[in-house]
Amino acid sequence: MTTPLPQDFQTAALQAGIKPSGKTDLSAVLSGTPCAWAFAGTRSAAAAASVRRARQLYAAGLPLRAIVVNAGNANAATGAGGVTDDLELSTLTADTFQLSPDSVLTASTGVIGHRLPMEKVRAGVRRLADGLQTAADPHAQAIMTTDTRPKLLARELSGGARLVGVAKGSGMIHPDMATMFSFVYSDAAVDQLALRAAFPGIVARTFNAVTVDGDTSTNDMTAVLCNGQAGAADTAEFLAVLEDLMRELAREIARDGEGASTLLTVRVTGALSADDAQLAARTCAGSALLKSAVHGRDPNWGRVIAALGRSGARLNLDNLRVEVQGVPVFHAGPLDYDAAAVSAAMNAEEVVFGIDLAAGSERGEAWGCDLSAEYVRINAEYTT
Repeated sequence: MTTPLPQDFQTAALQAGIKPSGKTDLSAVLSGTPCAWAFAGTRSAAAAASVRRARQLYAAGLPLRAIVVNAGNANAATGAGGVTDDLELSTLTADTFQLSPDSVLTASTGVIGHRLPMEKVRAGVRRLADGLQTAADPHAQAIMTTDTRPKLLARELSGGARLVGVAKGSGMIHPDMATMFSFVYSDAAVDQLALRAAFPGIVARTFNAVTVDGDTSTNDMTAVLCNGQAGAADTAEFLAVLEDLMRELAREIARDGEGASTLLTVRVTGALSADDAQLAARTCAGSALLKSAVHGRDPNWGRVIAALGRSGARLNLDNLRVEVQGVPVFHAGPLDYDAAAVSAAMNAEEVVFGIDLAAGSERGEAWGCDLSAEYVRINAEYTT
């Protein structure tokens, strides 16, 4: 069963030969009308040409009409030539769909340090117009790299407007942001200033709360495009649904971490501030020791205490609480519990650590995955 895009959006995806695997690697999404939009990208000082150009477009504040994604080549650390290639990708797409280049957002992911194979890119972009369709599924599949499955979700507002979100990401995943893309398309009419004001906070609580391996990338970005074809939406409802959609996409990225078998969820309560809550949750979710314990089904709460202690979050150790799969294991000191039973409970698709910092009333959540030998194999052989 396919997922249709919101009104007046179309997509095309094809195999341009950018990926050596021969899978689809080039896709575009086109809106028939201009879109209000919000954007966030990696804060890496080595950001790819596509991210740097996106920042310029974002600052200009002009509407978007299309996104074009290459999922075979990062076009990062490629010098002035890479900037030229990225600009040509936007121009080619604009020419193909009779748009202004400034209304086309580019995105690239893949191996760092190689120029785009522009002959293949040119031929591929020219063919995109021949395969336009309304189902979002080909776009979700074409943006994947080491993902094992596409990530595609849809939501509907009370007034009938829809949001459809796609994401990719499996490795090099860590806050600020990661080797991930997420694009959300909606036919709701939303004020761009309100959308942009809320977007950084939404990103902080969703895609910047997911970690797989502690590494960030040069290319990651997320964007939401709203073309208004379904009419005005309640801003508060739209933002709440957008955050829910992005949260679930973030969890799907963590669930599909390279070599992962288990989703790791860390829920923090009792924090002195919202920042402390996220800091504590992210540090625990990103701990290689805790991730390894999850893989081994080991309820070693000492890994949690160690991560919290170095996180920088303020805590009250004399009243700190830790639970594993709902079982209390620590409260101001070790508790008696059935370690074998807790280990058995950890043999699940999702393992949840509950932490009460006993320092305040704020809460936060972060997601990661277990760390396996398969992760090492995938990344040891990434280019060979």
